[in-house]
Amino acid sequence: MESVTLHNNGGIMEATAMMSGIYISEKAKTRVESLLAEEGKGEDYFVRVSVVSGGCSGLTYKMDFDNEIKAGDQVFEDKGMKLVTDRKSILYLFNTTLEFSDGLDGKGFHFMNPNASRTCACGESFSV
Repeated sequence: MESVTLHNNGGIMEATAMMSGIYISEKAKTRVESLLAEEGKGEDYFVRVSVVSGGCSGLTYKMDFDNEIKAGDQVFEDKGMKLVTDRKSILYLFNTTLEFSDGLDGKGFHFMNPNASRTCACGESFSV
C-alpha cells in the first residue's frame, strides 16, 4: 500500500491509497520464467499485456515477451516480474491478475479481470 499525506487547515491528515495495476500469480510467474529460459531470453525481457478488439465478446487479451519500453507504456512490477501495457489497455486491465493453470479444466495463461462484465464461453474474450 502507498501512504499519502494530506494537509488540512494546518493539521496533517494521513490517508492510505490502494495501488492499482497489473499483477501476476506465483504459478504464472514460474511459468513465465520457464518460458523465457526456454526461449533464451535474458533478464531484460518482460511480459507485455494488451487488449485488442476481437473475439465473440468484443475484446481479447494479448500477451507477448518484449524488451523495449515504448512511449506511453505503463510499467508495473509484481513479485519481481515486470508487466508492461500500453496507455489504452490499462483502462481495461486495472487490478487484473495474470494466472496460469495446468489442470484438467484447461492449461495455459488466463486473466482474472474484475473489470470484465462478460466473458465468452472459451474465456478468450471479454467485454466491460
